[in-house]
Amino acid sequence: MDSDVLIVGAGPAGLLLAGDLAEAGVSVTVLERRTTGSNLTRAFGVHARTLEQFDQRGIADELIATGLRLRRLRLFIPADLDFGRLPSRHRYMLITPQTRTEGVLRARAERLGVEFVLGAKVTGVRQDADGVDVTTADGERRRGRYLVGADGARSVVRRELGLPFDGRPVLKSIMLADVRLTEPAEDAIRVNSLGDAFAFVAPFGDGWYRVTAWDRRRQVPEDTPLDLDEVRDVTRRSLGTDLGMHDARWLSRFHCDERQAPHYRAGRVFLAGDAAHVHTPAGGQGMNTGLQDAANLSWKLAAVLSGRLPESLLDTYETERHPVGKRVLRSSGAMIRLAMGKQWPARDRMIAGALSVGPLGRRAAGVVSGIGIRYAPPRGADRRVGARAEDADLPEGRLYELLRGGRFVHIGRKRPAGLPEHVVFAHGEGEVLVRPDGYVARVGDPAGYFTGLTR
Repeated sequence: MDSDVLIVGAGPAGLLLAGDLAEAGVSVTVLERRTTGSNLTRAFGVHARTLEQFDQRGIADELIATGLRLRRLRLFIPADLDFGRLPSRHRYMLITPQTRTEGVLRARAERLGVEFVLGAKVTGVRQDADGVDVTTADGERRRGRYLVGADGARSVVRRELGLPFDGRPVLKSIMLADVRLTEPAEDAIRVNSLGDAFAFVAPFGDGWYRVTAWDRRRQVPEDTPLDLDEVRDVTRRSLGTDLGMHDARWLSRFHCDERQAPHYRAGRVFLAGDAAHVHTPAGGQGMNTGLQDAANLSWKLAAVLSGRLPESLLDTYETERHPVGKRVLRSSGAMIRLAMGKQWPARDRMIAGALSVGPLGRRAAGVVSGIGIRYAPPRGADRRVGARAEDADLPEGRLYELLRGGRFVHIGRKRPAGLPEHVVFAHGEGEVLVRPDGYVARVGDPAGYFTGLTR
């Protein structure tokens, strides 16, 4: 075998996965078709649950230092999501360009010894009972025990598996512009919709701003030239001002789809991130969902490759993450359809009121931030199994710090006999075993978890 795990794609999901595997002692190679890093940023928001996952890897503070903290997120209608009530140390959305997030993740992966092969355009994937062979355009072959396709919406890995990507286009002819502003936005993000047009303005943090705009009146092919006056016009209609945008360094059009693969696993091959699901940009959930895919899969691959847990554990990647992807399609789709629909002031006031107080607002913030995501417990298990474990100060240290290195943590009154060496014990109440991605694995005797999976 050339590597234990081959990863196709060096975007956020692939980078997080690669770093996790390398930290666990797994040999991993990342195949990336690009020869240089990408300067394309579509994702600006790093949500609370992703920041918690970064905290569990010791890289959250580094990224937080580069961004702006946004406690409230304005939706396309006059309504806000309040992240300030989240049960998390990170009660905000971090506004920072995707390129910075990727930079932090790549630096970690490189420190941990991940092999990167640039300019590797994958053209073929074949698997057998023992491993997976990947062929690149230059005729090179590489073999791994497992393969993860994190190669985006046009995934070659997904195509080679013969998996459909069912769904539909949602928005066409979305305009993107990187500009300077003479009247910078008062808030970290400015967004508004008129039903037939919307505009979204977010900062890179270095004096440049990304403008995303859409105009129902002008639906043209993506290769239609775009000039700044068109972006100014739609922004002015939507926000009441074009914020004095000027000196565009980049202009483009794109479209967004809602699509999801029917399966995230096919034998020894897995899909993660945009290769598995794509969503509308509403709520900033796309990149974050892909990172959560990687966090779910990485510790399972490491545990199976080390022999600590049976291969059947890998089936839980799809059973846990596919429903999450489906929910994100629904929630982001609902938001974008509100933006595209006819304005109803009474309806919008009702939605804004419901989100401002009470359980609906907390639930909506939990869904968008990822804090509210939980996995269904096995039949007969304690209802807490599959729930997110909130960070806690324990005598041995913070829970999320104890999870670093991809470890399990058992919290209890006294250390159980025969606790595996890869499980950290911490004094506390509840007799709870927390798995490496920060979700509850078992309530009660932790030995039952490690012997309960079918081998």
